[in-house]
Amino acid sequence: MINNLPVKPDFVIHTGDVVTDPHPASYALAAETLGDLRVPIYYVRGNHDSAADIKKYLSMGPRQDLNSDPDLLSYAFDRKGYRFLVLDARGPSDIDPQGYLSAEQMALVRREAQAEGPPLLIFVHYPTLPMDSPWMNDNMLIVNGGEFHQALLPAKNRLRAVFNGHVHRSMQTIRDGIVYIAAGSSFSQFTAWPNDEIVGYDAQARPAFNFVHLTAQQTIVHQHSFPRP
Repeated sequence: MINNLPVKPDFVIHTGDVVTDPHPASYALAAETLGDLRVPIYYVRGNHDSAADIKKYLSMGPRQDLNSDPDLLSYAFDRKGYRFLVLDARGPSDIDPQGYLSAEQMALVRREAQAEGPPLLIFVHYPTLPMDSPWMNDNMLIVNGGEFHQALLPAKNRLRAVFNGHVHRSMQTIRDGIVYIAAGSSFSQFTAWPNDEIVGYDAQARPAFNFVHLTAQQTIVHQHSFPRP
């Protein structure tokens, strides 16, 4: 479907959970499947992912690695005058499925999120702010998301959006002029009502992906859904 879009994207970015279990055979299958894309692809580390295995098994487009730790996946790349920053918020296993931005990652955020610079887009697997759904708020957020949000404020006039996955739902949150956008899942969609105390699945919602169009004045996000096989 992506290869046959009427407009060829500059690249594809996967917002995390490339596999369910971080096993070499799973990443080999992912590499075979996603390798059919005829555009560069980038990956965000999800809570089900191994950073080392993503680096070992999956090809990515040109980028600048921002750490030397094989178990951390954070990098940046520039394209057509825009800056794209990918963060790794995979926390300790005892807080999974919540995320956490380490002191090193937070220092990186503060270094990148300056008032001056090119338009900036940030990608991280986990949502930053409360999602108005009790089970999501208790289980799915970046634990230090408030600190992350505050660190982004100096760059809010150049920060086009912060994109995440993890919640298996297309959702948008705006606070202090910063837009947070969650992509729908190509697997299954979670429910996210204000009275949902436990995880639920929306059997009526179709799989989806986002097409993002950047112009000098605007960031335009189209959600494209598709029927299940």
